[in-house]
Amino acid sequence: MGHKMNNSSLSVWRPDLDTVAGANVTRMMRRLGIPDYEQYQAFALQEPLAYWRMVSDYCGIVWEKPFDDYLDDSRGAEFPSWFPGGRLNWVQSILNKAQDGEHGAVAAVIAERENGQVIRASYAELAEQVRAFAAGLEAQGLKRGDRIGLLMSNGLEATVTMLAIAYIGAIAVPLFSGFGVDAIKSRLASCSAKALVVSAGFDRRGKRVNVLDTVQAACVDLPTVEILIVHDADSVAEAVPSGLHWLQVLAAGKGHERAAASMSPDDPFMIVYTSGTTGKPKGTVHVHGGFALKIAHDSAIHFNVSPGDVFCWPADMGWIAGSLVLCSALMRGATLVCYDGAPDFPDWSRMGRLIEAHGVTHFGSAPTLIRGLAANEAVACAADTSSVQLLITAGEGIDPEHFVWFQAHFGNGRRPVINYTGGTEVSGALLSSVVIQPISPSGFNTASPGVDVCVADASGNAVQGEPGELVVRRPFVGMTQSFWKDDERYLESYWRTIPGVWVHGDLAMLKDGSFYMLGRSDDTIKLAGKRVGPAEIEEVLLELDEISEAAAVGVKDDSKGQKLVVFLVAPGACADPAAFAQRVARHIQARMGKPFVPAAAHFVSQLPKTRSSKVMRRVIRNLCNDMPLGDTSSLDNPAALDVIRQAIKA
Repeated sequence: MGHKMNNSSLSVWRPDLDTVAGANVTRMMRRLGIPDYEQYQAFALQEPLAYWRMVSDYCGIVWEKPFDDYLDDSRGAEFPSWFPGGRLNWVQSILNKAQDGEHGAVAAVIAERENGQVIRASYAELAEQVRAFAAGLEAQGLKRGDRIGLLMSNGLEATVTMLAIAYIGAIAVPLFSGFGVDAIKSRLASCSAKALVVSAGFDRRGKRVNVLDTVQAACVDLPTVEILIVHDADSVAEAVPSGLHWLQVLAAGKGHERAAASMSPDDPFMIVYTSGTTGKPKGTVHVHGGFALKIAHDSAIHFNVSPGDVFCWPADMGWIAGSLVLCSALMRGATLVCYDGAPDFPDWSRMGRLIEAHGVTHFGSAPTLIRGLAANEAVACAADTSSVQLLITAGEGIDPEHFVWFQAHFGNGRRPVINYTGGTEVSGALLSSVVIQPISPSGFNTASPGVDVCVADASGNAVQGEPGELVVRRPFVGMTQSFWKDDERYLESYWRTIPGVWVHGDLAMLKDGSFYMLGRSDDTIKLAGKRVGPAEIEEVLLELDEISEAAAVGVKDDSKGQKLVVFLVAPGACADPAAFAQRVARHIQARMGKPFVPAAAHFVSQLPKTRSSKVMRRVIRNLCNDMPLGDTSSLDNPAALDVIRQAIKA
C-alpha cells in the first residue's frame, strides 16, 4: 500500500513569509488597518457593516444600488434580511469581468469530458452565452420567480444555465444527475417547477447513461413542468417530442443588451434540496445577497483564489458543491476547470492528468476520493502536479494520515490543505483554515470570519477539549432563508434544539486552537457513558494498512444502550477475517481503550455512498437497527445495501 504513516510522522503545515505577505486575507487586513488575524476576526463580528463593505469592494461585487446597512433582524434571528436598501444580481459580478480590460480574453471555463473532449470559453464568451440563453429562456415565457430544474452533467453548458437562470431573476433547482424518477418528481413537485433543463445523457466509465428517458417518465406526473429543455452534447438522442426544446437552439439567438434583472438581496435564486434522516427532502432557499457573496468571501479568504488562478474541484451540479465551485472560481475572476466523468477512468491517474493538462493551481477533493487516490498511489501520482498552489478537502471528515498524504503527494509536501466545512443550509464555511496560520492535520485553524460559531454543550455554553455541538450564535451571511414554503420544519431543524441558537447537526471539538470534526450529531455513538463521533473511531481504524475504508455506527443494545459495530473495506484481510478482526480489536483497545473495542467487525466490498463520495452512515445504522432507511435518493451505489444486509446476517 505504501500510503499509511505513523502518527509521529504527521506534521503541522506552517506558512512561509512570502505566503503570508501575498495572501488575500493579509491584503484585506491591511485595508482595515488591522495588524493580526485575531483582531480581524473580532472586527468581522463587531463591525459587520464595515466588514462586508470591505469584502464587497475587495471581491468586486457589483451593486446596482449600494446597501444602507448589514442586517435587518426585525423578524427575528431566524429570518434575517440582508443588506437592506441594496439592489444587485450576483451574476452581474461575473459578467462585468468581461468588460475589465484584458480580462475578457481570460479563460472563464475549461470543461473536460470523460471521453477527453475539451471546450473553453473566455469571460467575454461566457457573458455572451449567458445573455443569449437568458433571452432564450425568456422567449419561452420564463420569468422572475419561476422555478427551473437543472439536471445536467458538469461543464460549460451547466455553468451557463445556472448563470442564465439567475440572470433573468428565476430560481434554479439543481438535481443530482443520478436521481431516479421518484427523486426528480418529489423535488420539482415540491417547488411547482415550471421548466427543466436536462442533459440527454452522459458518460460514466466509458458507458452511456441515458438521463432523458428518466426525466420524461418523471414529467408525466409533473403537471407544472411545462417546458423541457434538452442539451445533447453527442447528438445521439432521438428527436425530442413536440413541445420540447433543444438547448442549443434556445441559446443560439441574440442575447440581452441590458444588465441582469434587478433583485433584492433577499430574492431567491436557488433551491437546493438536501436529504433528511426521515421525511421528504428539505428545500434550502438561497438568495442573491447571500450565497454568492459568502462564497466569494470564502474563496478569497480560505481558498486564497485570485484572478489568474485555475480552480478545479470536480462536483455534481445537483448538490451545493456544484454551485459553490462555480462561484469560488468565477466570482474571483479565476479559470474554472470542470470534469463530468468518473475520477478513476480510465485509471487512477485521471485527476493528476487533469491538473497537469490545465495547469490547475487550486484543487479540491472529497476525502473518499483522496483515500482512493492514496490506495492507488503509483498510478494516481504519475502526473506532474507541480502547478498546484493550494488543496481543498470537504464534504466529510478526513483522517490525519490521508490529509497529510494529500499534502505530500498532490501538494508536493509544501502546499497547504484547506479543510472546509459548512453545508447545503449555510452556503459556505462555518469552519475552515487560512494560509497565514499553521494548519494541523485534519484540523481547521479558524472559524470563518463573520460567523459567530463555537463548540457548545447541551445548554449552548462554549466548551473546549471535549466533544460538543457546532452552533452559530447569530445570523450570518449565506444561511438559508428558510426551507421552501416550510418555515416550521426549518425552525425545528436548526433553531429549537437550543432556543435562539443555530444548531448545525455536527459534532466537533476545539483543542489547542484548532477545530476538529467528529461526525454528524445524529451519528454520535455513546459508549461507556462517553459520546464519541464515528470519525474518531474511523481514523484509528484507517491506521491499519489493510483497511481502505471504514464506517462506525452505534447499534441498540439491551444491556449497554449502544454497542459499536464497524464495517470495513479491507481486501488485505480476506485471507483470515477472524484473525484480522482480532487485530482490529487489539489496535482499537491500544489506541482508544477497551470500552471502544467493536462488538462486531464486518468486512464488506463496498460502503453505501452518495455521488459526492460521502459514506451514508445513517443508512448503515438504520439497517443494523432494523429501522426504515429514510431518504435514499442520493445513494449512488444501491447494491451496497445488499452487501451490508448480508454482512449483518452472516
